[in-house]
Amino acid sequence: MDSFRNLGLSEDIINALEKKGFTEPTPIQEKAIPILIKGEMDIVGQAQTGTGKTAAFGLPIIETIDTNSRNTQALILTPTRELAIQVAEEIDSLKGSRRLNIFPVYGGQSIDRQIKELKRGVQIVVGTPGRILDHISRRTIKLENVSYVVLDEADEMLNMGFIDDVEEILKSVNTEKRMLLFSATLPDSIMKLAENYMRDYETIKVKKQQLTTNLTDQSFYEISPRDKFELLSRIMDTEKEFYGLIFCKTKADVDDLSARLVERGYPAEGLHGDMTQAQREKTLDKFKRRRTTVLVATDVAARGIDINELTHVVNYDLPQNPESYVHRIGRTGRAGKQGYAITFVEPSEFRKFKYILKIAKTEIRREEVPDIKDVIGAKRRKIKTDIKTLMESGKFGEYEKMAEELLEEGEAKDIIAAILKHAFKDEFLAENYKKIGKSSSQSSQRSDSQSNRKRQSFDGENIRLFVALGKLDKMNPKKLVEYISKKSEVKGRDIDEVKVFEKFSFVTVSSENAETIIDSFKNEKRGRRAIIEVASAN
Repeated sequence: MDSFRNLGLSEDIINALEKKGFTEPTPIQEKAIPILIKGEMDIVGQAQTGTGKTAAFGLPIIETIDTNSRNTQALILTPTRELAIQVAEEIDSLKGSRRLNIFPVYGGQSIDRQIKELKRGVQIVVGTPGRILDHISRRTIKLENVSYVVLDEADEMLNMGFIDDVEEILKSVNTEKRMLLFSATLPDSIMKLAENYMRDYETIKVKKQQLTTNLTDQSFYEISPRDKFELLSRIMDTEKEFYGLIFCKTKADVDDLSARLVERGYPAEGLHGDMTQAQREKTLDKFKRRRTTVLVATDVAARGIDINELTHVVNYDLPQNPESYVHRIGRTGRAGKQGYAITFVEPSEFRKFKYILKIAKTEIRREEVPDIKDVIGAKRRKIKTDIKTLMESGKFGEYEKMAEELLEEGEAKDIIAAILKHAFKDEFLAENYKKIGKSSSQSSQRSDSQSNRKRQSFDGENIRLFVALGKLDKMNPKKLVEYISKKSEVKGRDIDEVKVFEKFSFVTVSSENAETIIDSFKNEKRGRRAIIEVASAN
């Protein structure tokens, strides 16, 4: 860990990094951390997702923040709620033994809960611009003691129309703050923001990396949460070889899934942050020796696992962002060997999933759920292969004498069948497999005329949407576009033909954006109808 020590980090933070499995800093961390710890200049960093930029700005903030004060001292702005959650979790995992409260603030989460937490005292707030502005207007967040402002993925905030909100927020923060801006690209508008709101700053750039490997075959299944375990079992049963990592969202999920796998007879173990170092080393040693072939883990716990022979990585729970997806699937398809990355996607997660694929710049194949007959056939073939391999080895030990005794008592065919039944019991009975139902989007073959009309309208290039808000709701075209954009994260420039009437409005968007917008507003209603829905063809 000397390479981290040389950056000026304390032993407490070094220990936290070591526990997470970090071994050496990434280029952006190597360049940014010393500058920020010395406190000499602000930073404009050009770095894409997957370069470790969260730790690049998070570690110096943790090192220099006053843990004795409950005031908000760092404000980190992100374009999306998913990124806000991810950044908050990552920084929290880096803080070591320091008493710091890090809290994500975003739309869609209870504002009362946020107000309560902010009143308790949050030293590091991570949030989306719209919700932060809301708290500023309510005076529920105090920014006069903020020492750091971080703009993460600044170009995305610009593209999503948040730049005015960002500037409004910056006007509310004291002028003595340190400012850090990270962006994949540095257009003129971003540099203008830096010129207007930053003091002396240094620009840091890191080279783009290849995000995914050609040796990794990527596929996904659309599956409901209740059927994930059954699908995983079928996949493992149909594969010729399965030596892999299965990623879950939480420690509790890891414990639950690993226990269920063991109960069903799979050689599995869990790995998460609550384990002692001795337990972690013992579990990893068993996995590396292939005494267990299935390791269930969280993202944090999987840091530092470097095994070239992995055949599979399964995203049992969808990763928080593209960076996590890339890190996960990059653990297979190494050393010249083909690897398989499989992702389970719940119907409600498709918008997030599309965003991950867009940023990761990767193609992924949709797969159908393996049929029970195919699973049983694959298990039979695997057992036959294992038995033939054992026969060829000629090493039977004490079982050879037992075989001779059995052959004296009955026919060979009957004896083999009895042995197989004794060993595998009812494993080949189709009724032992739970039926996997169609997910909500797969089963959208409903005869309901409204659903059919909506589904058919999505086949065209552009969709006209009805919005149950109008001039009486103080809407004009500009405000309506901003409202839809903030809620759905569809860029304002992608919303066309905006027509605002007294009690309602119409907008036109692409079919893909129509799905995203409707999904974002599906739980919000005006009277008995949804705020936004596909406009009637009449």
